[in-house]
Amino acid sequence: MNKVWLGLIVAFLLSIGTMGFLPSETEAEGFSDVKLTEEQQKEMAILQKEAFNQKKEIINKYVEYGVFNEEKGLKMISKFEDHYNKLEQNDFVPKWDQHHKKHHKKD
Repeated sequence: MNKVWLGLIVAFLLSIGTMGFLPSETEAEGFSDVKLTEEQQKEMAILQKEAFNQKKEIINKYVEYGVFNEEKGLKMISKFEDHYNKLEQNDFVPKWDQHHKKHHKKD
């Protein structure tokens, strides 16, 4: 019985100890207030464009191999283009918290 209580106390203390390392909801959303320098924006633009082109190439291969039809492939590429354009409008700072709230509202 003493071992059970000791285990519960240790588990409780460990869970309290880790709480200080987890960001609160407001801290987690604070990244959207960050402003990138011009140099950082240019670097992110290059990386995001490379990622977009890679995704586009992968989708085109899936279309070529018959995994997706051409219509679905174009639709997927269009979504990636929209995502890239939104990043560009936001100076390459992701606004994931807004997207998450928009699509995952609890009723």
